[in-house]
Amino acid sequence: MKLQVLMFYQDDPKKCTAAKMVKFGLAQNIKKISSKGLVLDPFSEKTLLPKDKSAIRSIVGIDCSWNLAEQAFSKNFSGIKRKLPPLLAGNPVNYSKLNKLTTVEALAASLFILGSKEQSLELLDKFKWGHTFYELNQNLLEEYSKLENESQIELILKDYGLI
Repeated sequence: MKLQVLMFYQDDPKKCTAAKMVKFGLAQNIKKISSKGLVLDPFSEKTLLPKDKSAIRSIVGIDCSWNLAEQAFSKNFSGIKRKLPPLLAGNPVNYSKLNKLTTVEALAASLFILGSKEQSLELLDKFKWGHTFYELNQNLLEEYSKLENESQIELILKDYGLI
């Protein structure tokens, strides 16, 4: 699966996971999103489901500061907008906070949910804390990769005591 990032350059460049992915050739830095691009948008009405894979050609991470996320996502991006189901951050800045993911965590989770598990794990391997994200969310990711509809998410979250 092709990975792309739209960078706002709002974070510390040394901690920017999107910049590292571009540097290692794991993602492409883009200026414009195609209509077949899956845009990871935490404010989207719809949640990413495995069946979304058939409608997309790439996954686009919007790289911005969480403090400025509402402003960044208020822009009218083209593409297919989806939010991720709830996941715990494994990164050192937002460790174990629900849904406070880095760009690489969001892209890796999307890949996993869409069935590209190997690519997801390869992406996380580039970060010394990447395995932590996977370990925190392994069971949830497995469950999410089997989803058929959004109503199943609530049942999964209840099973794991997250709601």
